[in-house]
Amino acid sequence: MGDPKRPKKKYVEGKPKRLWNSDLLMSELRLIGEYGLRNKKELWLARALLRSIKHRAREILSAPMEVREEAEKRLKDRLFRMGLINDVSMPLDSVLALDVTAILERRLQTIVYRKGMARSIHEARQLIVHGHISINGVRVRSPGYLVPRSLEDYVGFAPTSRIVKAKVTQVNKEGQAASS
Repeated sequence: MGDPKRPKKKYVEGKPKRLWNSDLLMSELRLIGEYGLRNKKELWLARALLRSIKHRAREILSAPMEVREEAEKRLKDRLFRMGLINDVSMPLDSVLALDVTAILERRLQTIVYRKGMARSIHEARQLIVHGHISINGVRVRSPGYLVPRSLEDYVGFAPTSRIVKAKVTQVNKEGQAASS
């Protein structure tokens, strides 16, 4: 049978070509701190996804018009559902202007923090990893999960989470104290 295969990198060519580019290093560190990423691999994964989206947009732009219209519509619909663009009617050239922050803003960790469910971006990561966050009733433990636009409103605490139980008991105690 042989040895098990080693998993391949998901961020093909994600590493920088010049390893000691100080501007790139500082921008990476700023993004890691701002979005609470665990390491640079998470940033490289986001860049790889963005690179594939831009590559597809360039292919569509160079295609003949009869093929281009349908492919452009499909790509824009997909990006809209992902939440990377705000309007389907925007030109395809604007897809090429997307940057990595558009993808990092769609991560579950960032959405939990932006909704005010955590006091810091790092606490948001901890809540997700420890299983306190669910999407539409399904517990999600991956901080890097890209939340689609349709499920963004369903991000909340897991019903079986201790945090929900603690808040309910706290509200009950405050209600009893106010009525006394």
